[in-house]
Amino acid sequence: MRENLLKTIYRLFPFDLRGDCSVPLSSDGIKISCIINFYGRLDLLSGILYSLYQQNFPRSSFEVILVEDRGGTSEGMKMAEDFTEFLPIVYAPLDANFGRMGYSRNFGLARSRGEYVLFLDDDTVILQEDFLSKLLDVFQSNPNVDALVPHGSASFGLVKGKYDFHDPYFMTSRCTAYRRSVLAELGGFVDDFIGQEDVEYVVRFFIAGKKVLNVSELEYYHPPLLVGNFRKPMAVGQSFFRVRKRYPFLVWMLLLINCSRHAPLYLIPWGRFREMGRFGLGFLLGAVSGLWNKKGLQYG
Repeated sequence: MRENLLKTIYRLFPFDLRGDCSVPLSSDGIKISCIINFYGRLDLLSGILYSLYQQNFPRSSFEVILVEDRGGTSEGMKMAEDFTEFLPIVYAPLDANFGRMGYSRNFGLARSRGEYVLFLDDDTVILQEDFLSKLLDVFQSNPNVDALVPHGSASFGLVKGKYDFHDPYFMTSRCTAYRRSVLAELGGFVDDFIGQEDVEYVVRFFIAGKKVLNVSELEYYHPPLLVGNFRKPMAVGQSFFRVRKRYPFLVWMLLLINCSRHAPLYLIPWGRFREMGRFGLGFLLGAVSGLWNKKGLQYG
């Protein structure tokens, strides 16, 4: 029903479905590009790199693109160099637009070569040694599918006596794979988004009639959503306000409602989804504050 609603609105209020990335063709026989964006948190980054090191997938058939924010650091570069002994790594320090996840995702995408692109967070954990080989098999067995979403399990974090959870099949860049062809057709992400760039991309993905498959036999782990304060969600909301002219007003309002829909949960102090509520409320406040704060908050 969500997809049909989006398509109906798009027919009434069309807009450009392309993002801001010129996606190159696949090359050099690379089947899968794993793109990881990071800054700091090298202990977490080493975890996902070890996960990829343990894959029983030919090293000549995949690559790991490491995009480090803020122009890179000597520590981040050293970790990339240390892992090149075990993994086919491309280290790509971000050159501009620091803290903007849309631009950062596109930066890695533009430097990738794989037929399929797997977006990962630095704190994603993969325990299956055949994860990449299964991913490739599922894509090749389902030629009409444009994206695969593995089953995600939250590594439960105890927050003031409550557990927090997330949707196991949420189509997010923490662990979602796409055919390069669909990323090229839709132009990747919108550069100006500080966060929620993957949510915005998914809206365009469904409007364009693309198909996604939830894959239970592929699994990953990720910490639950933890929002320490309102600064990040407000910065994300303000970045969303600044790109409002890309969309018809009704479409922009629906995106705003979608990204802030969990805000009421913040008012339930004993609810297990209060972290989602804090992010939704912060996003809404940031978008509304964009009316008078033209410069916007900086984050990252």
